[in-house]
Amino acid sequence: MHVAHVVVTVLAALMAGFSGIVLLLRAQWIVEALTDYRVPRAWWTWLGLAKTAGAVGLLAGLFVPVIGVLAGSGLVLYFAGAAITVARARRYAHIPFPLVYAAPVVGALALAHAA
Repeated sequence: MHVAHVVVTVLAALMAGFSGIVLLLRAQWIVEALTDYRVPRAWWTWLGLAKTAGAVGLLAGLFVPVIGVLAGSGLVLYFAGAAITVARARRYAHIPFPLVYAAPVVGALALAHAA
């Protein structure tokens, strides 16, 4: 296992975990954004749990690689969907935010494949 793979995977897990936890805690800035994007309130807990589970899966993937690949793939799809949701809400200046969270996940998947 390469040091770069571990570092990028931990960074990706921390970022996804942070994103999931602030959603579960209903941080005001997240609530405002999701309301602006017209994401149904009933989805918020499930979305937060999905991101948090993805973060845990990335860390587990350091020991069981298939779990990391599945978790990383799920997170990439999640953040791609988030970017589409932001675009549909016509908040084009906000599109980079989910992509910033997706970038280290893509990096972790690429480094896992290279290892």
